Amino acid sequence: MTARGQLRVYLGAAPGVGKTYKMLDEGHRRAARGTDVVVGYVECHGRTHTEALVEGLDVIGRRTINYRGAAFTEMDLDAVLARRPEVALVDEMAHTNVPGSRNAKRWQDIQALLDAGITVITTVNIQHLESLNDVVQQITGIPQRETVPDAVVRQADQIELVDMTPEALRRRMAHGNVYAPEKIDAALGNYFRVGNLTALRELALLWVADKVDEQLDRYRAEHHITGTWETRERVVVALTGGAEGETLIRRAARIAARTKGADLLGVHVARNDGLAGGDPAHLARQRTLLESLSGEYHQVVGGDVPTALLDFARGVNATQLVLGASRRGRVAQIFSRGVGVTTTAESGSIDVHLVTHEEARKGRRPVAVTGGLTARRRLAGFVVAALGLPLLTAALIALDGNLSLPSDILLYLGAVVAVALVGGLYPALLAAVAAFLLLNWYFVPPVHRFTVAERENLLALVMFLAVAAAVSAVVDLAARRTREAARARAEAETLSTVAGSVLRGSRPLPALLDQLRETFQLTGVTLLERRDNIPPGPNLQHEQSAWRVAAAVGDQPCLTPAQGHADVAVDDQVSLVLRGHPLAAQDRRVVEAFAAQAAVALRQERLEERAAAVEPLTEVDKVRTALLSAVSHDLRTPLASAKAAIDSLCAPDVEFSATDRYELLDTAQESVNRLTRLVENLLDMSRIQAGALGMNPQLISLADAIPRAIDDLAESGRAVRIQVPDELPEIHADPALLERALVNLLGNALQYSPPDRPPLVTASEHGGRVEVRVVDHGPGVPAGDWDRIFLPFQRLGDRDNTTGVGLGLALSRGVIEAMGGTLEPEATPGGGLTMTISLPAAEPAEQAADPAILDRIDHWQGTT
Repeated sequence: MTARGQLRVYLGAAPGVGKTYKMLDEGHRRAARGTDVVVGYVECHGRTHTEALVEGLDVIGRRTINYRGAAFTEMDLDAVLARRPEVALVDEMAHTNVPGSRNAKRWQDIQALLDAGITVITTVNIQHLESLNDVVQQITGIPQRETVPDAVVRQADQIELVDMTPEALRRRMAHGNVYAPEKIDAALGNYFRVGNLTALRELALLWVADKVDEQLDRYRAEHHITGTWETRERVVVALTGGAEGETLIRRAARIAARTKGADLLGVHVARNDGLAGGDPAHLARQRTLLESLSGEYHQVVGGDVPTALLDFARGVNATQLVLGASRRGRVAQIFSRGVGVTTTAESGSIDVHLVTHEEARKGRRPVAVTGGLTARRRLAGFVVAALGLPLLTAALIALDGNLSLPSDILLYLGAVVAVALVGGLYPALLAAVAAFLLLNWYFVPPVHRFTVAERENLLALVMFLAVAAAVSAVVDLAARRTREAARARAEAETLSTVAGSVLRGSRPLPALLDQLRETFQLTGVTLLERRDNIPPGPNLQHEQSAWRVAAAVGDQPCLTPAQGHADVAVDDQVSLVLRGHPLAAQDRRVVEAFAAQAAVALRQERLEERAAAVEPLTEVDKVRTALLSAVSHDLRTPLASAKAAIDSLCAPDVEFSATDRYELLDTAQESVNRLTRLVENLLDMSRIQAGALGMNPQLISLADAIPRAIDDLAESGRAVRIQVPDELPEIHADPALLERALVNLLGNALQYSPPDRPPLVTASEHGGRVEVRVVDHGPGVPAGDWDRIFLPFQRLGDRDNTTGVGLGLALSRGVIEAMGGTLEPEATPGGGLTMTISLPAAEPAEQAADPAILDRIDHWQGTT
């Protein structure tokens, strides 16, 4: 059977980092050693350095496939298999093959080569991994339709990261080493922004680090290495389910925070006998706290807590272990060292922190001794004792000495065991004492007296009583443990059902309360929240004015905690009230777990409500602040133009020709129109501030909005270059506000652009948002001053309105953010400043834009 070939993958964060170059270079290196290497498929993308590396290697010709009237080329898999090289170089692992190919995906072609015993060297970018597809789309705004399953890449024998800093990659692109010159500006302003490249690089580094972790774990397992290798700081905190757990979690989080990239894990060791150990309510709250601190919660089962704890810590390669100080008393510590001391002694290379806490001084709470049998069983035991012992005594008297005293003792012991099996401890103890007295009275000389003549008989009676009591206790203990184990199992199943129902529900709080009502057969469950103006106190149980209903299921909700049959206080603010029947003591632990989860769900709902309520007010405030701060700047220009034109027309000593008079009137009209639009916006702002008018987002096309903004710039606007795709979707925006923002941005760009390189306006769509870029090639702005350019202008002239690049940018950013968008600056490659507007896109437009507008755009592009 042919041995499977090996797979080597060059992984990159983005196109252009040099994956194909590295693959070809590795091919040359192996070929120089005498290895039979062929190029199965390589895509050079017109890069001269990459094309030069192909020379000298044996290249398998591509296969041509005709699809829908066009010819496409793909890797000729059959030709590579027939050639049977030792190593095949196959570029672009995530590529989708043209229909009609042998396989749908190129990674499937690679699998066929590996199965044939051919070693494959290939390339893939981080954005093409299936598990990261949605993450990359959120970062870049571009969905990746060509993906490869993570498992296929993880099975590679070698994965090498081809890394490059974002700045170096952008320089490489600006020099024309990645894309053609006409595509450089668009690429640098879209996918290849510094933020995108930095995020993609981090994803690639983290993914490779996880792969290295897997390889390390596999190596340790194969070589039976159980010691801790401190490759990464991992802090494990042991949780018992006690009240001290939150203190331990916070202490462990502080320890983990001292080292960047440290992992925080919490573990609870459950007893393997099925009995409940920790308090479910405490564990639920501690799990929530742990996850809020970016930690992970785990639960393991073990009979010996120190052993189970250390096994888990070594299994996750932990470096530090945090435990609480023992709550055991000094006397108990004499007989057993306790979990903390035992764990410390056996921890080996793992550092153990014993953290003191408030509960350490309180000792263990005494466990109430409760019977394991029902009252009916106990009553039956008393009946068996009351009837069985007299009957046995009468039978032995009837035998009249045919049996010896040891035989009598054994028969009475059997009767006591029978009573213990039926009724448990207390009936059996009563039966043992009664049997002791009956034996002494009727069968131990001297008879009919409670005295014993011989020491042997006295010893036999005493031993009988001790054995009978011990057997009774063992039987009762076994029954109690069986019942506790069954109850613990039922509690676990209940909590598991609760978790499932909450996770599947869109509204977790009602689902949680409804599950509680069904589980305990209640008629109603109410979650009460104390009103903010009511201070906490002991006498609020009957005060209806102190509480409000946060959520309720079932029949009529309870308005105070006292109206229910039982209530569970989560804290001073929240109380869970149950109606239907009194709550059994043994059920309270599970109900407390319900209550803790309900409080968390309630707080989450409150946060969402507050965020939703504040958002409209924030948007209104942004619009108001931005508009009013720009009034002086935007009023001055049209007023000055209109006044100058009218003053000229009114001058008595100047005679104007008809053409001059028309131009002056046109200037005045244009200025008044601009002023009218501004006043309308201010009026709208006043209505918004009064709550009478909100935002007016509409579906508008950039093919309409951009020409209107350029019209406002008059003659100077004709120099602006426009690149807006015809298929660009419409956007959700307020037309007037968007126009004002564009006018301000274009005005700044025109002011600072050199005459031979006018501003450029481009637009593109990324992941449900449309981005408009106003690109200039002027002097630019240092990155440290990018925030300062958005400072608003003032009327008193305390800022220079003739220099800088901040004219109207405060207004522009304010209105854009109020419409749910963003306005961010970035450096233009080669010098200058690019302002990028990002707004939510509508569904793809079903009809083309107005032909007249498109003709106008074509006219402007032709004239420039």
